[in-house]
Amino acid sequence: MSSGVAPSVRCMDALPPTPAPSSEAARRLLSRTKRRDTAPEIAVRRCLRELGIGYRVDPTPEGLSRRRRADIVISRGRVAGFVDGCFWHSCPVHLHPPKANAEWWRLKLASVVERDRDDDRQLLAAGWLPVRVWEHEDPADAALRIALAVEDRRGR
Repeated sequence: MSSGVAPSVRCMDALPPTPAPSSEAARRLLSRTKRRDTAPEIAVRRCLRELGIGYRVDPTPEGLSRRRRADIVISRGRVAGFVDGCFWHSCPVHLHPPKANAEWWRLKLASVVERDRDDDRQLLAAGWLPVRVWEHEDPADAALRIALAVEDRRGR
């Protein structure tokens, strides 16, 4: 199956560009959004530590496009954990898209979801297991899911 993209071009280059902010207020909101160390991420990491799982925070796993990162990487199990925010990653349960500039937000949020799927494809192709948890999940349950994936990959 040919994608029509030259092999030397990374998948991220084939994605449509993210729309520019629709207003100065939107630009400020986007610039203030934390990229890492959110409260849900920290809670899941704390639970992983309690389970005895070592991890790295915010690295680029081997095989993932250079400018992309995973929230939690467990190298010995080749597991990449993502703690996805309900708004930015379009949670099917909690997403309430903004009414102002609705089309711009629809495109913006769709581009985030497409990037997530592209990250998952890249990681799987490189032999990694992406594990995605939602910010609304209980941190202990989310950490246990990640830990079980790691243990399964390590063959224990």
